[in-house]
Amino acid sequence: MASKIMKSLLAGAFSIILSFLTVSAFANDTLQNAAAEEHHVEKKEGEEKFNVTETILDHIKDEHGWHLWGHTTVPLPVILYTRNGIDVFSSAHLINEHHEPVVFVSKNNYKLFEGKIKIVDAKGNIDQNATKGLYDLSITKNVASMLLSVTLLLLVFLSVASAYKKTGVTTAPKGLQSFLEPLILFVRDDVAKPNIGAKYARFMPFLLTIFFFILINNLLGLIPFFPGAANVSGNIAFTFTLAFFTLIIVNINGNKDYWKHIFWMPGVPVPMKIFLLPIELIGVFTKPISLMIRLFANITAGHILVLSLICLIFIFKSVLTSVVAVPFAVFIGAIELLVAFLQAFIFTLLASLYIGSAIEEHHHHEAHH
Repeated sequence: MASKIMKSLLAGAFSIILSFLTVSAFANDTLQNAAAEEHHVEKKEGEEKFNVTETILDHIKDEHGWHLWGHTTVPLPVILYTRNGIDVFSSAHLINEHHEPVVFVSKNNYKLFEGKIKIVDAKGNIDQNATKGLYDLSITKNVASMLLSVTLLLLVFLSVASAYKKTGVTTAPKGLQSFLEPLILFVRDDVAKPNIGAKYARFMPFLLTIFFFILINNLLGLIPFFPGAANVSGNIAFTFTLAFFTLIIVNINGNKDYWKHIFWMPGVPVPMKIFLLPIELIGVFTKPISLMIRLFANITAGHILVLSLICLIFIFKSVLTSVVAVPFAVFIGAIELLVAFLQAFIFTLLASLYIGSAIEEHHHHEAHH
């Protein structure tokens, strides 16, 4: 009992310390950006007014640069497909030393507009006709962060797999094994088996992949001072991709009973079957859409809430405000740690539930009177 209490206290202390460091980094980074970047400041009647909306959006949106700390930003490769062919260059060419967008001349004239690359004319005005044929395939901050998370996952799981090959599964786990094995068994015994049934092993690679991929991106997004930290899970394209793969896997593995319940519901009158058909068909797409929006909204809301509390300090410019705002921000940061695990679990749980409903065998017995 004493060891369990000690572990709980240590876990709570770690969460509070990590949350405090996260909030402190947000505050420090926000202060530096507010002081250094002129577009964050609006002048009104001779006084400087802090632009909260733009400051928050700058932290959660995707960018062509990889911000590390302070004024240090690593330029990322820009890959553009245009009517004049593929154009590759560094994103450093699109901003000057004062972080203001400039026109870069290559195969076309390019300029950044609110984080988006546009083709412009000689005067710097957007060329709408040319921009329609522009496809941005660049390595952005979110893409770089995902590559980092994939690399970390490969290193962790390959080392754990190598350890299992050497020691076998009968020995007590050590190191990373002792941390990952309970999570893997949790996904298998409490998520996959109850919802999918006897065929659960076939879908374990997919379920484990989405669980740990979402989890590590959620955790990296909570550490803004960590190189590569980005709001990946708060990007709708990221959650859309995960939901799309879930949609494909569910419907490819759906058996005849699954499709029969969608297109011609057994055991109900014909008029009701016709009425239920479009509803069930819409439900095929609303399920993955709910997965997409739930993950996106929860992660984004947490970041916005923490940043909003920190921004109160710069709005009111008062020490008393920080006394109230920082503890609340630390509290929300600790909740975000829980949400990082919770959202990975919920996405995996619902995905397994949809897969289980698609492969379930239905036995209909007609009653004869």
